[in-house]
Amino acid sequence: MQLHLGELSVGEKAVVSGFSAGQKEYRSKLLAMGVTKGIKLELTRVAPLGDPLEVSVRGFSLSLRKAEAAAVLVERS
Repeated sequence: MQLHLGELSVGEKAVVSGFSAGQKEYRSKLLAMGVTKGIKLELTRVAPLGDPLEVSVRGFSLSLRKAEAAAVLVERS
């Protein structure tokens, strides 16, 4: 089942399955930061008001705004 990265709970692990249509402005930035199809990631923290999210990917922590996280489609692993 595909869902957006922002829909995960803290501590959940997932695999990137693609990117949302219509989110081209974020896609190139995410690809440059190492968020590519097939990569495993973990949602490690969420700010008190829900924005931004911290994701552990490729051995480093990455902070993403909700709009950026909504561009990433994942499948729970």
